[in-house]
Amino acid sequence: MLKAICSSTKSFYRMVLMQNESEKKNLGTGVSNNLLDNELNTTGLAAAAMRHLQPSYLEGLNEMQQQGVLNLDGPVLMLAGAGTGKTRALTARIAHIINSGKAKPNQILAVTFTNKAAIEMKARISLFLGDVVEGMPWLGTFHSICSKMLRINAEIAGLNSDFTILDVDDQLRLLKQLIRLEKIDEKRWPPRSLAHIIDNWKNRALSPEKVSDTDSNLFDGNAVKLYTMYQDRLKTLNAVDFGDLLLHVLYILQKDAGLLEKYQSTFKYILVDEYQDTNVAQYLWLRLLAQKKKNICCVGDDDQSIYGWRGAEVGNILRFEKDFPDAKVFRLEQNYRSNKHILSAASNLIKANSSRLGKTLWTESKKEGKVRLVGHWNGEEEARWIGEEIEALARGTRGYDPVPLDEQVILVRASFQMRAFEERFVSIGLPYEVIGGPRFYERLEIRDAIAYLRIATSPTDSLAFERIINTPKRGLGERTVQELNKKSREKNLPLLKSARLAISDGTVVGKGKYELTQLLDKIDLWKKIISEDEKPPFEIAASILDESGYTEMWKNDNSPTSPGRLDNLKELIDAIKDFDNIPGFLEHISLMMENERQDGIAKLKIMTLHAAKGLEFFAVFLPGWEDGLFPSQRSLDETGLKGLEEERRLAYVGITRAIQHCTISFTANRRIYNNWQSAIPSRFLDNLSKEDVEVIVPPTLNQSRFAGNDRNVSRFGSQEFNKADNDFNSTPKIVVKNTVDKYQSPGLRRMATTNHLERSNISSKVPLNQATPSDLEIGEKVFHQKFGYGKVKDIDHDTATIEFKKAGLKKVKSGYLLSKGKLP
Repeated sequence: MLKAICSSTKSFYRMVLMQNESEKKNLGTGVSNNLLDNELNTTGLAAAAMRHLQPSYLEGLNEMQQQGVLNLDGPVLMLAGAGTGKTRALTARIAHIINSGKAKPNQILAVTFTNKAAIEMKARISLFLGDVVEGMPWLGTFHSICSKMLRINAEIAGLNSDFTILDVDDQLRLLKQLIRLEKIDEKRWPPRSLAHIIDNWKNRALSPEKVSDTDSNLFDGNAVKLYTMYQDRLKTLNAVDFGDLLLHVLYILQKDAGLLEKYQSTFKYILVDEYQDTNVAQYLWLRLLAQKKKNICCVGDDDQSIYGWRGAEVGNILRFEKDFPDAKVFRLEQNYRSNKHILSAASNLIKANSSRLGKTLWTESKKEGKVRLVGHWNGEEEARWIGEEIEALARGTRGYDPVPLDEQVILVRASFQMRAFEERFVSIGLPYEVIGGPRFYERLEIRDAIAYLRIATSPTDSLAFERIINTPKRGLGERTVQELNKKSREKNLPLLKSARLAISDGTVVGKGKYELTQLLDKIDLWKKIISEDEKPPFEIAASILDESGYTEMWKNDNSPTSPGRLDNLKELIDAIKDFDNIPGFLEHISLMMENERQDGIAKLKIMTLHAAKGLEFFAVFLPGWEDGLFPSQRSLDETGLKGLEEERRLAYVGITRAIQHCTISFTANRRIYNNWQSAIPSRFLDNLSKEDVEVIVPPTLNQSRFAGNDRNVSRFGSQEFNKADNDFNSTPKIVVKNTVDKYQSPGLRRMATTNHLERSNISSKVPLNQATPSDLEIGEKVFHQKFGYGKVKDIDHDTATIEFKKAGLKKVKSGYLLSKGKLP
């Protein structure tokens, strides 16, 4: 009897396994009967059956991920925190829809934001189901899918199916033509600014007739008129820009009810990745297509919505349950990336935001390692200390396994911060690469500015002169520049001398002649000022950029990139302060540019926080956490509380990039835009929890040096570095660690023997505020906490005029920090 039951049971399980394997074989993933028999006999009936009853795409998913995959009917929101495996869950859901027979591959609409994400999704589905992914024509980016829809139905939008998609350069050229046609001053109202306005309207799904009256005053009241002219011109050319791809598809779906119903019936399931980054037009398009069947699954993280500046609306994901009242929400909170302290710190930080759905990340990882918080005196010390830490981690001298350079990253809030790190890493020979953009000295605006300094220093530098001769525009056409080059070759003259010759012999006439003459006169004047060496080099450089019109060119450019370019120019001027003259600075730049990246070796990564989204690194350094820099004052000024919450989400993204080591740093003083500024620790530090943070003080930072900053606005503020016994929740207890003695890294030993540490010793041996102007004598050497070493030139009651070695002449009043004594 027992034998019969076992035989019957074995037959049953074998039948189940064969049925399941038959389905897999249709998809190219089946196994042979002999293998099944062998597994039944060796692993046990129930275990073998259960293993084969669970498809491969479900293996390794946690309970909440499986719920998001298996609940196919109706609207679903997978609220996926950082590092919780959202891409795996999304692709498993697509595989399950196909494997269960709910829809064919061509009946699924799967939308991503980047081609890279689309390729990754296809690769994952291919691993699960084989070549079936080739039959998914509606898997791709928003723009690629809308382009396909628009070409199929182009006539409804008044276009031919072979329409052209304009790139940015073509778009700007067309807008420039329209601006000139309307006789608008394009220097005051540049085409790039108009392109930005139009792009914002298209992101909000606004055609010209839908633009509100409040927006009609943009671009000196001409924006709507020019927008209308631009759209008409595009139709005449049978062309669209990227914003039109969505705008036109929205139009044809709203205009043709039959077409809308067709697509609603075709797409049995809709899946969207990174839903928190959708703009209004993308949101409306998805909602239209999902209204009939409502089988839409959106995956995203409201806490990682950081692209508001390019049209993303975090409100789209926040109101998902209102748009689809019967929606199921699955919170993916188990993190597979970071240790528990990093996750806890990030979770406590983001809790301060009110515009969020709420979730708490957790992990089963037993790895330790708190978020480290480090205060520095200034940005140069910050760069120096971080460089030494990176070296030490790479060598394994921190009590952990070595961390390769390519597993370490520095994430900055603003690109101008990179300059200090690049300078430091070049000086110590640390290989690095800038991700998501050029290195600081390779940026367009920096290369232009350096070309101005080169031609002012060496008038025979023809390459520099050619670069700036028509930047900004001086009415010199391409043909004129070619003529100058021709004359230069024929006469064997530098380009600048051939330009003088072209003026005298009438080769250049009209406005071009006047502008070129003005430029040549200015170059002569700049060269004279540089050779006299009477002004600080940074002042000369700033004057050159101002008098040439280059700075004004970027001030008048209202494109999204122009503020960053102006910041970089200010950072360049700031860099020149460390040099005695402009030729010395240019020589330094040449050495910097010569230090090109080497192939085949591991390199540290430097990138902005925005560029780091979706990536992960074993060690993450987050410098510059000071109010005004992070959160960005510009974001707060432009969008208020909304901007503050997006900045906090950006901080959350930064922390959650770290797997094991996360270090946050701030400075007491930072040189920004040519001036020293007292820095206040970021308000985001107040959101971090006591249990997850280790506050350390580097050996180069004497505690008393924070005494001058009496603005205690943070639990991690400057005064906390001087308090010995207090509670974290009000004022934290700080344990000062001698990192030189503890770690003994070669870099830190080097640092401990430099003038850097000697400066700290001066501050500790000579009481601050000891010397007031009335105590000083003319010719006496002094030390100032911000400006460094200097010599007293004049004394007038409570004010001393001091010539500092690097900062130049400064007037210092009574009460400022001065030290005197046996100074070098």
